[in-house]
Amino acid sequence: MELLGISEIAKLAGITRQAVSNWRNRYRDFPEPTYELVSGPVWKRDDIEQWLKSREVEMTKTISFINLKGGVGKTTSTVAIAEFLAEEHKKRVLVVDLDPQTNATIALITEDVWQEKDQKGQTLLQLFKDKLGKTNVFNVEEAIIKGVSNLHGGIRRLSLLPSSLGLIEIQDQLALIPGGSFYAVSPVNILKAALQPVLPDYDYVLIDCPPNLGIVTLNGISISTGYVIPVIPDILSTYGIPQILDRVEAFGKMSGTDVIPKGIIVSKFRSQSKLHNSRVRQLRRQADRGDLPPIFETVVPEAAQIAEAVDVGAAVQTLRQKYGYGNNYTVYSELAKEFLTKC
Repeated sequence: MELLGISEIAKLAGITRQAVSNWRNRYRDFPEPTYELVSGPVWKRDDIEQWLKSREVEMTKTISFINLKGGVGKTTSTVAIAEFLAEEHKKRVLVVDLDPQTNATIALITEDVWQEKDQKGQTLLQLFKDKLGKTNVFNVEEAIIKGVSNLHGGIRRLSLLPSSLGLIEIQDQLALIPGGSFYAVSPVNILKAALQPVLPDYDYVLIDCPPNLGIVTLNGISISTGYVIPVIPDILSTYGIPQILDRVEAFGKMSGTDVIPKGIIVSKFRSQSKLHNSRVRQLRRQADRGDLPPIFETVVPEAAQIAEAVDVGAAVQTLRQKYGYGNNYTVYSELAKEFLTKC
């Protein structure tokens, strides 16, 4: 009979010791320890493996939203999918705003709340500053804001880890983060180390990445199980797709992580545009040949009401009211369903 302690369970499941402790508190069906030793509780390996197998469908899916170009609907898609997953599908969702522009942050909380968190060192800026300055101010559980969104005062299952404009100033310094003892600290694994204790609390973590493939974005990729690429169907915003695919694949091989491209989301589509229609058909042909990841069947139209949906100051009671009656609401509802299938 092989026995496992908390450290062995963490290694078996690919998580941290703190995450195992969180599981014990959160799940009533987590196996009782076989023995309580002086060094701590131990479990039968068979009991743990059987429990892990039964919970596989509930393991956290972490998806990064990436494009090398700004203004392609990346943040709007991230926030909308997060809200629909949490509200309509009752999923526990965490939005991580890695983009220094803070668009996802101010789409889900007011500027007053953001400024208060930023001043207290409870944004991702402080996480990276800690590693640069060898301080220990950032606390992930204090930084995460629960019940965000302007939908009926906040969606209970939706949380946010906010960004900060200050990230812009320190991005170029992140490569200088000291490796620590035995070079155990890597600049691209800072977010991963911080989030691991809380990952079991969520069904989905959606990461809004900056429009580049620098160290901050690589932090998102390193913790992701997959990624999606939102694009406008024109030359400029689709030009970088091969570079994204190649860079993420190369990063995965070097870091030993398997980050799968889950699909391409066509956004800001103008149905009357010959260019947009032609480009979408071309993307689908490339995907059918296997040259690109799958193209989401749901296409997001260009609509002012969708752009206005991220105004957190507008009090709304339903997703239909927020995203507009008719086709706009239906589009994001269908996109969220398709996201669940692909991701």
